[in-house]
Amino acid sequence: MRVVIIGAGSVGRSIARELLTKGRSVTLVDRSVSPDKRTSVTGVQWVEGDAAELAVLSEADVASADVVVAATGDDKVNLVASMLSKTEFLVPRTVARVSHPSNEWMFGDMWGVDVAVSTPRTMTALVEEAVSVGRIVKIFSFSGSRTDMVEITIPRRSPIVGRLVGSMRWPASCVLVGIIRDGQPIAPSAHDALEAHDELMFLAESEHLQALEELLAPPSAPQDPEELPSIRTEEMPSVRPEER
Repeated sequence: MRVVIIGAGSVGRSIARELLTKGRSVTLVDRSVSPDKRTSVTGVQWVEGDAAELAVLSEADVASADVVVAATGDDKVNLVASMLSKTEFLVPRTVARVSHPSNEWMFGDMWGVDVAVSTPRTMTALVEEAVSVGRIVKIFSFSGSRTDMVEITIPRRSPIVGRLVGSMRWPASCVLVGIIRDGQPIAPSAHDALEAHDELMFLAESEHLQALEELLAPPSAPQDPEELPSIRTEEMPSVRPEER
C-alpha cells in the first residue's frame, strides 16, 4: 500500500514512522523540507512544495496512492489537498486532520474527505471511554454515511450480563464488531458470554444509539454505587456545645 502524507510536521512524521514499521510505502510532502526533517524520517520519498498546487501533487505521484493523509496544521490546506486528490487524481481514500473543531462540518464529501480526524474530539472520546459505564461513547464517524464507531461498557447489573452473544438481538443497524475484556481484544463469537465491564465496540447508525444504550442500561435502573467514583471523606471531629 502506498500512502502520501501532506505535511511533515510532528503529526505527519509520526504517522510516516508508524506506517513504515508496517511495511508501507510513504511519500511526505511539505512546503519546506529541511535537512533535520529529512534525517528525522528515513526510508520515505520527500517532495518539497505547496500541496494545494496540482504540480506538487503530480510530483508526489498522488494518482498512484492508495491513501492520501492531509496532516498539516492548516485546515484550508488539508481541505484543498483532499479535494484535489479526490477529484483530480481519483485517490480511493482520503484522511484529513481537523485542527479547529469549528471547521469540522466542512470535512466531508463536498471537500473530498473520506475520514476526518479531530484531535480534540478523539481526546474527548478517550476521556469519556475511561469514565463512562453504560453510556455510549462515540469514537468516530464515517464521512458520507450515518454510521459511527461507538463503545459502551456493560454495567455490573446490566440485564445482558451472562447472556451469549448469539442470543442477543441488537437494535437495527447495530453490529457488534469487538469486545475488550481485561484490556485484551476479543473477536466476538456466538458462544461468548457477556461479562460485566466488557467494553463492546459497535458499528451503528446514529439514530439507533439510544436504543442500544437502553438495552444495556435501562433508564429506570438505579445507578450502581460501585460504579461511581469513590470520594474519600474525613470524619468530622465532635464539637462540644461550649466550643461552638
